[in-house]
Amino acid sequence: MKKICVLPGDGIGPEVVGCAVEVLRHATNDLEFVEGKIGQASFRATGTYLTDETLDLMRSCDSTLFGAVTTPETSDYVSPVLRFRRELDLYASVRPVKSYARLRAGPAIDVVIIRENSEGMYAGKEVSDINGVTTMRRVTRRACERIVKFAIDYSLKNGRSSVCCVHKANVLRSSDGLFLSVFKEKMAAEGGALKGRDQLVDSSAMHLVTDPARFDVVVTLNLYGDILSDVAAGVAGGLGFAPTGNIGDRYSVFEPAHGSAPDIEGSGKANPTAAILSGAMMLRHIGMPEEAADVEKAVASVYQSGHLTQDLGGRHDSASFTERVVREIRSRNAL
Repeated sequence: MKKICVLPGDGIGPEVVGCAVEVLRHATNDLEFVEGKIGQASFRATGTYLTDETLDLMRSCDSTLFGAVTTPETSDYVSPVLRFRRELDLYASVRPVKSYARLRAGPAIDVVIIRENSEGMYAGKEVSDINGVTTMRRVTRRACERIVKFAIDYSLKNGRSSVCCVHKANVLRSSDGLFLSVFKEKMAAEGGALKGRDQLVDSSAMHLVTDPARFDVVVTLNLYGDILSDVAAGVAGGLGFAPTGNIGDRYSVFEPAHGSAPDIEGSGKANPTAAILSGAMMLRHIGMPEEAADVEKAVASVYQSGHLTQDLGGRHDSASFTERVVREIRSRNAL
């Protein structure tokens, strides 16, 4: 029995996480769910957006399924997401993006974007003076080495064929240059049969749209990966198709990438696909690959049968789409 911490969060977070939990309950009987608070719900109850007790709960579980948080417009706000990434040392962000629904003419996409998750522009260190603000960007050899190694290991384990290092070393010669040199060193020493190449971030963004088949696994730095994964999700149909894993050597947190979307909170319009696929990623990570594949195949089958959510021009709300996925899992388990 695996113990899962569930953090619904804000906005549509509770809705889509509830859908994901419903699917996971039908995919396996070997999960125990324990709910905690994060974001606005936590702040209302405790005065802080992420308590030490919630962090301890996350540490005590085999993994965490997280919804989303809404960022308030206050200058003293400390992001609970950045905090749990730092406290749990979740240095790798893994965002697989795949075309499940063919909504328009154009190329299909099947790419995994692995981004360094602990430093770079998201270190949160900004210095103000009378003329403006300077953002401190930190790139270390240690962080470069472990994210490149993670990308290589992931690619080999999951049968991927190539890894592309995305950077801007032509301008940021020292920082991105360090990342690129580490990539070349690691690929030469540990890449095995994997094909390795590098590409500038601006041209990578263009080719993700025009020719996504040239990418298999992308490894990149924090800000670049955040932007590129949204670009890739747009090719697949939107952020409703963007599951995410925040992974470290000991702990892990899985979440949809779409944010809290407070404008549609409570309407039932939220597409739960990214949350459901995040649950599948979690299953695979905690040692349930067959159950993970069942969930992914069920989602694919529902879309292939023409059942679309409202954000894609279909008729299904969150609940009815989830029921379709559950029905597909039940039929597969009955075979």
